Amino acid sequence: MNVETMIYYKTEEQIETMRHSALLVSGTLAEVAKILKPGLKTIDIDRLIGSIIKDHGGIPSFLNFHGYPFNSCISVNDVVVHGFPNKEELKEGDIVSIDIGVFKNGYHGDHAYTFMIGKPSDEIVKLVKITKESLYKGIEKAVAGNRIGDVAFAIQEHTEKKNGYGVVRELVGHGLGKSMHEDPQVPNYGKRGSGTVMKEGLVIAIEPMINMGKKEVYTEDDGWTVRTKDGKPSVHFEHDVCIRKGKADVLSNYSEIEKAEKENQALFSDY
Repeated sequence: MNVETMIYYKTEEQIETMRHSALLVSGTLAEVAKILKPGLKTIDIDRLIGSIIKDHGGIPSFLNFHGYPFNSCISVNDVVVHGFPNKEELKEGDIVSIDIGVFKNGYHGDHAYTFMIGKPSDEIVKLVKITKESLYKGIEKAVAGNRIGDVAFAIQEHTEKKNGYGVVRELVGHGLGKSMHEDPQVPNYGKRGSGTVMKEGLVIAIEPMINMGKKEVYTEDDGWTVRTKDGKPSVHFEHDVCIRKGKADVLSNYSEIEKAEKENQALFSDY
């Protein structure tokens, strides 16, 4: 079967509906950014996330997805993705990736942001910076006429080839729409000019998952939590992106998250 037959292109009306779902994720992440601090339990963050989504007429996409038991994925330090919220307290210097999905008006929004708690080491600050930059390098290539491999190559070049980080192979970005995971898959490594040709109206989640050390990961016995094999930190950023001619249309928005993050970090500037 031609892979194109599995790809669902969206109308302008559907894209705007998806933008609404994506922005509810962004707004929820911004609210979380306001309260992050050492001593906070990730299970309490998850409960807040569930409340915000429901208060705005949405449904947490992750809750009960293939049996996943929480509203969000909260991954601390060496947890790459799919971390279970729990009663452990966040500590000074931790990094925490918060991945949220929202289902509203028939469409999903799904993206993630990695936060720094207090003042992490310079090594970690650099890993966060480079991973976030790589997301935008990938988005630059997410335009009509380019191929998925162009996005993948841009991310891999910035993280692995230029900075020596490990690019996770087992987990990839994906199409997004009425289902949370649609075709095509969007890897964070690959060759320029390879893969599916991107056309206008395709919506994808681009999500670099980058390890400070080696690329290898493993899944814990809970069947969900993915950790780095070498125990070194991992960073995860994700945007929802609609393919357009000339320039990608980013449906999600980090600006309010970044504003709250800066205000939070200012609290630690005198330490």
